[in-house]
Amino acid sequence: MIKFAQRIKELRAEKNMTRKELAKFLNVSERLVGYWESGQRECDFATLAALAAFFEVSADYLLGITEY
Repeated sequence: MIKFAQRIKELRAEKNMTRKELAKFLNVSERLVGYWESGQRECDFATLAALAAFFEVSADYLLGITEY
């Protein structure tokens, strides 16, 4: 969970996106993105797939299973 939170935050920052912009793209609330980034909540499988596709990384990377 901690890796997921860190990686979402880092990937969003690399794209110079705000939480609000990412939330709008995913059709979720800005608050929910904040919960993910702070490790307070997890996303569902569909959102995980959307995040992986958007950031062009694997779901395994987002979850901290792999380092690439």
